Amino acid sequence: MTTCTHCHAPDPTGSTLCVHCTTTLTRQLQQLPRMYAGLGLLLAPSMATGQGRGGKGGPAPLPIDGDTFDLRREFDTVYAWLSAVHDARRMRTPRLAGDTLTRLHTAVAGLLAHMPWIVATWPGAGDLAGEIGELHRNASSVVDPDPRPRGRRIGHCPAAHTDGSLCGAVLTLQPGETVVSCPWCSASYPPALWAGLKQLIDADTAA
Repeated sequence: MTTCTHCHAPDPTGSTLCVHCTTTLTRQLQQLPRMYAGLGLLLAPSMATGQGRGGKGGPAPLPIDGDTFDLRREFDTVYAWLSAVHDARRMRTPRLAGDTLTRLHTAVAGLLAHMPWIVATWPGAGDLAGEIGELHRNASSVVDPDPRPRGRRIGHCPAAHTDGSLCGAVLTLQPGETVVSCPWCSASYPPALWAGLKQLIDADTAA
């Protein structure tokens, strides 16, 4: 049995990505063009009245959001990954024509077409899933912000593995819940243990 190169969970299929990570990566790739277009709408010049000198033609538009502009540039990683796949398979460098959004659609379609090979054999599959996942999270935080209330961050899980190493996953108390549960090692901390949990987290942080 192998392990997924992205989440490191056991995978009985022997693939480079488990079924869950493969499904997630496919869904994230499919959503990237829509997110890129959504970010573009945020960069449209504002029609609000400017406070500075507007010139004879009227008030100057507000400046564009630099963070959103930089985030759109991060989508270049999709082209880079498609080129990496072509190199690994000894194929010609992909030709991407048209405007930026059209090229992104083409690059996404190319990666999806190679997905069976990526999942079956490619050692770079885990890094691909990681970078596309990060791009997707960054873009969705702007285009599709989560309206649900966020949980309260508690600290890092102090539970110890059998080899003595600490879990270290981020603990969060979700809205409406009364028990802090670790999403990685499944350790649970009910209210009766919170005082001791704080002491352990403080001690680990100090160390």
